[in-house]
Amino acid sequence: MRVSEAIQKRISCRAFKTKPVSLELLKTILNKAGRSPSGGNLQPWHLFVIGGDELKKLLIIVEQELKLFPKGHSPEYSVYPKELEEPYWSRRFKCGEDLYSILNIGRDEKVQRRQQFSRNFKLFNAPVGIFVFIDRKMGPPQWSDVGMYLQNIFLLSKEYGLDTCAQESWCVFHELVQDYVRAPSNLMLFCGVAMGYMENNDPINSLRTDRAPLGEISNFIGF
Repeated sequence: MRVSEAIQKRISCRAFKTKPVSLELLKTILNKAGRSPSGGNLQPWHLFVIGGDELKKLLIIVEQELKLFPKGHSPEYSVYPKELEEPYWSRRFKCGEDLYSILNIGRDEKVQRRQQFSRNFKLFNAPVGIFVFIDRKMGPPQWSDVGMYLQNIFLLSKEYGLDTCAQESWCVFHELVQDYVRAPSNLMLFCGVAMGYMENNDPINSLRTDRAPLGEISNFIGF
């Protein structure tokens, strides 16, 4: 598969088959993703990859916690700025409305929206959960390095017939995940990643989010 094809086909998959992913395939993808660039070659990412019964145990714990805290705990970082201005607010709003439109969930159907939100914490039934941590001492440049590394994982997954969904939503259960995987205190949970084989028959995977035209996001100087 060409890189351009993988980029075009990659989506945030929100419904997976229960078909397991082999450890060998996981290691192949993650080893190849490690060729991602990072400033000073720090490679500031650290992964906890969970599957099988261990993943089931974690998701049961999270499910019980959701009953007490439907919105999760206090996140360690803000996923979005508190005052999200244009054009960012409209982009985010449309993404959400397009998703709920596919599911036939109206704006006033709060219970159904909450139920859809809770599916994040089932990893959308994916058989693999990857929890991505970064050292707390790292700054914005290293966070961008982690983003480039994750993109490698997403594109390589497409090459090998898998799909993924990056989930910053896991930040609302950062302490729970940190305790479960026994991550040292110097590490901070950045996001979860659901990985597996896409359930092609689920309507939710028909969502294709918009992209801003090149003229809206770029300036060419000297050409």
